[in-house]
Amino acid sequence: MEQRKHWWNSKWGRLARKDVYLRTSGDQWYVEQRAGGSDGVSHFFEYDSEDAALDMVRGLLSGPDDWRELSVRPADR
Repeated sequence: MEQRKHWWNSKWGRLARKDVYLRTSGDQWYVEQRAGGSDGVSHFFEYDSEDAALDMVRGLLSGPDDWRELSVRPADR
């Protein structure tokens, strides 16, 4: 599975931090919504197209949080 994008709500601390990840594997696209940092609780969503996955991401990023996109290091080829 390849991670394509990562967003963070710019808040520190286990109780406040939220992350959203966009990943792909083959023809499938995955969105992970995580609350609570690396040990937090995640919800996973699976899509057949990048557009559908990005629609979900846009919905998750809407609201009062100050979301930032974090850089993703390209996979070694």
